[in-house]
Amino acid sequence: MQQDEAQAHVARRLQSLHDELTARRPAGYRLRDRLKSMLGREPPPPPRGLYIHGPPGRGKSMLMDLFFDTSQVRRRRRVHVHPFMQEVHAQLHQWRTEGGGKQEEEPLPRLARKIAQDTRLLCFDEFQVEAIADAMIVGRLFGALFDEGVVVVATSNTAPDDLYKDGLQRARFLPFIDILKQNVDILELSTETDYRRDRLKAVGVYHAPNDAHAREALADAFNRLTDGARPEAGEIVVQGRTIPVPEQARGVACFGFSELCENPLGSADYWAIACRFQTVIVSGIPEMKAEHRDAAKRFAVMIETFYEQKTKLVCSAAVPPDALYRDGDGSELFTRVASRLEEMQSEDYLAAPHRPANAHAA
Repeated sequence: MQQDEAQAHVARRLQSLHDELTARRPAGYRLRDRLKSMLGREPPPPPRGLYIHGPPGRGKSMLMDLFFDTSQVRRRRRVHVHPFMQEVHAQLHQWRTEGGGKQEEEPLPRLARKIAQDTRLLCFDEFQVEAIADAMIVGRLFGALFDEGVVVVATSNTAPDDLYKDGLQRARFLPFIDILKQNVDILELSTETDYRRDRLKAVGVYHAPNDAHAREALADAFNRLTDGARPEAGEIVVQGRTIPVPEQARGVACFGFSELCENPLGSADYWAIACRFQTVIVSGIPEMKAEHRDAAKRFAVMIETFYEQKTKLVCSAAVPPDALYRDGDGSELFTRVASRLEEMQSEDYLAAPHRPANAHAA
């Protein structure tokens, strides 16, 4: 196998950061800082983080996951920016409610201290800022996080200067870009090979009928897309409700059709799934009849949502897309779903950047 020099360069930078973080023994470092403070000397600054950007499928997430999995930093967290910002807004709302709208201190520095107590290394996958509510506070929040010594590593399809491009009131967002550049090193990973697209093409994304061959293909797809990572169960919280995720690893999630379409899920649930995962594997899609109208409607909403977010779909189904729902209420509109499923198998769609969030988040 030929070495990818662009990946190797990023890997070396991540290794350097790994070594620097490992060398800073937390207990001794804090004691040393206290002694220097008593002597009137400033403690050393925390290591600079990394912001790795480039086209999709080049291995950014894979490299960051390897860095995160092997890190010796005990208080570390890997998260997508969208659920992270949801937590931020929820905490700020709670404090406003508890305080009757009044704050004893600035809420963002207070929140940064709270985050820093539990997290010294914060890793973001698919970093984007698209909602105006996020754009208006992200600069002050991250500035406070950096002041607290939090080290940030992020991957993104977007260069820092292009974040929130053409967004409302972007002038108020621009200081965040300066803060980011002051605290992290910017690396571009722009190798010619789109590994994710090639892997999806190799395993295929629509397998019919539902048989042993299809089950084997889905298992192979999960293994290839996660580089053999061990799947773990998880959950997504949407508007106070919990959606179980049976298996997940490195941006890939596995569900059965019944779990997604025979339970009372709605557009917000599918949107949260589509934003959280780059690829969703769905097994056991049946040929739907008139009595399956509710499941068929949910399936249509799910496919449209995945399509809009450019979430990749790998699935097994009883029949080809145009035969999934021929009879029953709404079947005449199902041609659009079949068309989406066909397009989602195309090379252009497989190469399209995932959209972890968009204006819908606002």
